[in-house]
Amino acid sequence: MDLNKAQVIGRVTSDVELKTTPNGQNVTSFSVATNRNWVDGSWMKQEQAEFHNIVIWGKLAEIASQYLQKWKKVFLEWRLQTRAWEAQDWTKRYKTEIIADNMIMLDSAWAPNQSPAETMGNNETPAIKKTEPKKEEEINIADIPF
Repeated sequence: MDLNKAQVIGRVTSDVELKTTPNGQNVTSFSVATNRNWVDGSWMKQEQAEFHNIVIWGKLAEIASQYLQKWKKVFLEWRLQTRAWEAQDWTKRYKTEIIADNMIMLDSAWAPNQSPAETMGNNETPAIKKTEPKKEEEINIADIPF
C-alpha cells in the first residue's frame, strides 16, 4: 500500500488569484508559510519558516479565491506532486506542490476579499462574549443505552 498525503496549517503569503485553463477548469496557486520553533543546545529560541506551494482545482479553487487572502490561517490537505521542466538555460527544474482537495479556513469569519481591519474596525479586537456556565445535568444510569 502506498500513501501520498500532505497536511499543512499555515498562513497564506499572498492574495489568491483565480485562473481558468484553456479547457475551462478553474485553478488557483499560492504559497502558505509554516513556522517551526525550537530551543537549541545553548537554550536559544530558534524559528524557521517553510513556504509550501499550493494548487487547488475546480469549485474549491473558486472558494479559495473568494475567501483566502494574505495572512489568513488555513488547513490544507491532499497529496504532494513534483513537476519537472526544462528552463531556458537548458537546466532541468523541479517544483513540488501540494495539490489540495480539502481546505478549512481557520481564522474568524471575515467577509470575502475584506481585510481584518475593514471587518473589525480600526485596530479593534473582536468582542469576547461571556456566557453563564451551564449547570451540570444529573445523569440517570437507566438512561444510558448500553
